[in-house]
Amino acid sequence: MVLSPRVARFNRLVTNRITLPVAGWLPGFGLVHHVGRRSGHAYRTPVNVFRSPGGYVVALTYGRDADWVKNVLAAGHCELVTRRRTHALTDPQVVRDGTRAGVPFVVRQILEANDVSDFLHLGERQP
Repeated sequence: MVLSPRVARFNRLVTNRITLPVAGWLPGFGLVHHVGRRSGHAYRTPVNVFRSPGGYVVALTYGRDADWVKNVLAAGHCELVTRRRTHALTDPQVVRDGTRAGVPFVVRQILEANDVSDFLHLGERQP
């Protein structure tokens, strides 16, 4: 039961505007900077993100078909601002993980309650 299109629309119009100013520094949150694959416009999307070996993992609470996910997959890279630092990320891969092992226990419980098991794994680009 990934979050519904109605909830997604509300979050895009209301919640995201509230969280954008703080998502880049709150623990467990980040801003994905990506470019529209058709429009070429630059976007910032607030996400739940967690450090993983060699990169980051993002919970896909709206599923793998969210536009921002498609944009990142098409480009093959993005930037992530988390805890006031910018990270160049590459090699995006959507992974289904029913164990939700890549996220903290409390988050795992919330994702399980919402039947979220898709994640975007991103590697950190080495300088």
